[in-house]
Amino acid sequence: MADVSTRQKDESALSAQFAGLDALERGPSARQKFLARAWAGTWPKVLAIAIVFAIWQIVYWSGWRDPWVLPDPATALGQLRDFLTEGTFWKAIGITMSRAVIGFAIAIVIGTVLGALVAQIRPLRAAIGSLLAGLLTMPSIAWLPLAILLFKLSESAILFVIVIGAAPSIAGGLVNGIDYIQPLLLRAGRVLGLRGWSLYRSVILPASLPSYVSGLKQGWAFAWRGLMAGELMVIIANRPSIGVQLDQQQEYNDAAGMLAMMIVILIIGIIVDSAFGAADRTIQKRWGVAKS
Repeated sequence: MADVSTRQKDESALSAQFAGLDALERGPSARQKFLARAWAGTWPKVLAIAIVFAIWQIVYWSGWRDPWVLPDPATALGQLRDFLTEGTFWKAIGITMSRAVIGFAIAIVIGTVLGALVAQIRPLRAAIGSLLAGLLTMPSIAWLPLAILLFKLSESAILFVIVIGAAPSIAGGLVNGIDYIQPLLLRAGRVLGLRGWSLYRSVILPASLPSYVSGLKQGWAFAWRGLMAGELMVIIANRPSIGVQLDQQQEYNDAAGMLAMMIVILIIGIIVDSAFGAADRTIQKRWGVAKS
């Protein structure tokens, strides 16, 4: 009995050692990896925001402008805290984001179709290719007088500015991605019997995805700028938005409230940029080029 008990203890100790070795081979758990990736993506943004607030505080201490013109960060953040308790503020966020989503979705459809046609039809590319590049240089606010002339002071005017700002970037990203697809890859797809839409779906779109996502990211930046310009210029009754709130704070000479709304715009931009960054990392991982 003593020998059996001793053997069982030895086997238990050996199993524990092997379990420890297995744990070392497995490395961190999925939860630990997720937290590590989340922290790696978060701390640079937090540091950048902290640097901006530190510079802001130093400028405030310097007395460069009167406090009623340039309040300190604490005052602006206090105003932002007050906004968070107001229903109008959240309604404004909802209206702005709904416009952004709808306008950007329309721009994705138009930009993707246009990019695919321009990349594949040579006469169309000769006619429109340089036009797309020219449209990218047009400031979003330059489209507002035409938008108001065409659609009056309406939601359509704001959506027009969003779409006309974002679609060329999306189309250009897709065209660039298609241009850099290796001919060997296309020939391999045709050898497998892929033609038309099946070739696009299985070969061309996946191969051009990195450049296409970059075009989407740039398109969102233009769409967001166009949306803010549109909301500042096109005021619609009973439709509060971030732009309207920003304009009202400026009319009331409320610098703290105005800066608080600018902080909200910055935070939304950072969140969306993080989403595109996650998409980029996913693509890099699939392509096997992700950095360890």
